[in-house]
Amino acid sequence: MIAGLMLRNFKRFTLQVVAGANLATIFMMLFVGFSDRFNPVNHQVLANAGLVFPVFLAINFGFLIFWLCFKKKGALLSLAGYLVCYVPVRTYIPFNIPHSIPDDAIKVMSYNVWSFAGWERHADGKFPILEYIREQQPDILCLQEAMTNEIGQARVDSVLNKIYAYKDTMKFSPSSDCIALYSHYPIVSHERIVYPSRGNLSGAFEIKIGNDTVIVVNNHLETTGLSNEDKREFKSMVKGNLLTSDAKQASYRLIDKLGEASAKRAVQADAVARYISKHSDRSMIVCGDFNDSPISYARHTIAKGLTDCFIATGNGLGVSYHNGGMYVRIDHIMCSKDWQPYGCKVDRSIGESDHYPILCWLKKQGKH
Repeated sequence: MIAGLMLRNFKRFTLQVVAGANLATIFMMLFVGFSDRFNPVNHQVLANAGLVFPVFLAINFGFLIFWLCFKKKGALLSLAGYLVCYVPVRTYIPFNIPHSIPDDAIKVMSYNVWSFAGWERHADGKFPILEYIREQQPDILCLQEAMTNEIGQARVDSVLNKIYAYKDTMKFSPSSDCIALYSHYPIVSHERIVYPSRGNLSGAFEIKIGNDTVIVVNNHLETTGLSNEDKREFKSMVKGNLLTSDAKQASYRLIDKLGEASAKRAVQADAVARYISKHSDRSMIVCGDFNDSPISYARHTIAKGLTDCFIATGNGLGVSYHNGGMYVRIDHIMCSKDWQPYGCKVDRSIGESDHYPILCWLKKQGKH
């Protein structure tokens, strides 16, 4: 009898400890999930907390499995955790019921082409990224890192000029990034959205679609600043291949670099958000390489007042960056409320760039 009593007490104590740990996990999941509200300029340490959000999602799922195996009522705690974190969970990994794409919807693509990966080509001499664009032929194509020094401007023009009647590019120095817009619709004007950067930029292009003038904002925000060695260390750290002391030093260095880059992106995101707010009465499509995860200040700030097309119509993680052991959705498409998005997806069928392209179909609605 005494042994049975001791066993019951031990079981009760164990379940209480597990429940406490589960509560702590939910608190951290909630805190990290809403960390995109913190401005990295003032809170650099919290700037990239969103990167570990899936870790807490997985831990909470582990608790859910534990409760289902040992005490089914306890599963309500884990489920409650997902419920209170519904907003960041949906932001990070949305699930939506697919709908048929209307015939009159326009196809939009955003793609960081990494200088068109000019070092990669098919046996016949054709370049995979150009051939991919030729196959997809989106109505509006926003490119980042569209420099042609690796591939040659003539080769780009020989393919894309046959598809698009209208194009415009923007760069503010010979060494800066080049963003490009290719369109089936007339490009009326463009202006650079001014913010501090040595090489990254955002531009607003006005295009004429029927009787409407639509602003397309193409962004390439500040890069992470991580070297190839940093990325290799990150990958080794995730896999647990670094010694404890090495992992500690690497994590400090990565946190510092990521925090500094996030602070720079915050200033840039604020500038883009001000531009969007200033033109809030206009029809708008916003896209590009934000260099930041779904749970980040940059994405959250720019998305205010807009529809994030992947969250609204996409499914799964939508990983768009796939280099150096860092797999996350950092490319985004958003639109004003007069557009209805359909079928937003990240296309993983082409891997020549370090980014996958993100695509979406948009149908014009009445003004809200």
